[in-house]
Amino acid sequence: MRARDLAVEFPTVTMDTPALEAAKLMAEQDLPGLIIVDDGRPLTILPGTQVLRLAVPPYCQDDPALARVVDEAHADLFLRKLGGKTVRECLPQQPRELPVADLKATVLELAALMARTRSPVTAVVDGEGRLVGAVTLQSLLDHALEL
Repeated sequence: MRARDLAVEFPTVTMDTPALEAAKLMAEQDLPGLIIVDDGRPLTILPGTQVLRLAVPPYCQDDPALARVVDEAHADLFLRKLGGKTVRECLPQQPRELPVADLKATVLELAALMARTRSPVTAVVDGEGRLVGAVTLQSLLDHALEL
């Protein structure tokens, strides 16, 4: 099986999409991340964990015990910290390898790419680099385990 057989339509955002809107899209569609595009070409993958890193106060990331002292009412509102921030602001400072595969990539190639880039989503592109769909970790595992 090839990437073209596993790829499905996948929601995309741009660098200027509000971060809260991106988080809502991930939540509504139960997505592990989003593909950021410019002119139909993938620029990078925004994993949901990166959105959380921007929303969770640094002191809670550095010392998880401090997260316990925040009362439940305030703890439930932490994503509002995203406020007017954009997807661009959620991206890591250091650019990472883009998890992108061509239509002919095998399941093993997709798995290796996901493992190497630590991405739960791989963008699948045509010969001109335009996004045609994506393969998620879940769909890859379902296929590989024949579930």
